[in-house]
This record gives sequence, structure tokens and C-alpha cells, in this order.
Amino acid sequence: MIYEDIAEFAEALPFGAALAGLDLGTKTIGVSVSDRLRAVSTPLETIKRKKFGLDAEKLIVILKDREIGGIVLGLPRNMDGSEGARCQSTRAFARNFSQLWDGPISFWDERLSTVAAEKALLEADTSRRRRAEVIDHVAAGYILQGALDRLRFLGDAE
Repeated sequence: MIYEDIAEFAEALPFGAALAGLDLGTKTIGVSVSDRLRAVSTPLETIKRKKFGLDAEKLIVILKDREIGGIVLGLPRNMDGSEGARCQSTRAFARNFSQLWDGPISFWDERLSTVAAEKALLEADTSRRRRAEVIDHVAAGYILQGALDRLRFLGDAE
């Protein structure tokens, strides 16, 4: 099921299950995963996109192998907060993927996540070639960490 509200998403999550964060691009999908305590996001890998069915198959293998209980998709809003074609594409991916995987799915505003990832990689003195290889899953890590921090805040507020 797809949840627009992160609080409703939190309620739907299975206890003690890790989460996955996805940064959907037109050519790649960056994947990050959390620990079971949902405290820390770790960039995992970048999937080269082919066709939806093949991409979904690869994602499902990752989700099963890592016992993932929910997915946070980066929602690429425009800087003014509006939604354009990329948001529509992300929402379509979520709808299609939810037909193949029955765990909860939510969205997280990903504005500037790639910029933050690039900055972190530059500060780590990562080569240009290596940055190109890892930028998408590092950006997915920023997306997931933002959602994890919000989920933790929601849990503390109760």
C-alpha cells in the first residue's frame, strides 16, 4: 500500500524490519537500506535501469534478501514545492511496484539530496569517476536518512 503521510506509513511498518530508500532516476535506481532499529541509512548499490519488470525483479531480490519491511521513495519536487513530470513518474513507479510487492511504500521530499551527496563525496576527496558510480545510492542514503529521522521524531512525540 502507498502512504502519502509518513505517520500513516510508520503505523503500517512491521516491527523491527529494516527500510529501503530509493532514488529513482531515468537511467539508474539508487538503493540504500537501514538497520533494523531504523537509526542509520547505508547506501547499498545503484541499479542500472532496463525495463520496469527487470528493475522490479532486482529490487524484490534485494528487499527479500535484506528482509525489508517498507520502502521510502525520493519524490523529486520542484524547488517551489510543485510536482512535475519526474514526480508523476515516481508515483507511477510506486503504483506499479505496489502490484508486485505488498509492503508499505511512502515518499520523501528529495530536493537537494543529490547536491548533499555530491558535496559529501567531494569532501571525502572521491574521484570524479567514483562519484559517478556511487552518487545515486549515496543520494538514496540521504533520502532514507531524512525519513528515518522523521520516523524517530514521530516515535519520540508519542
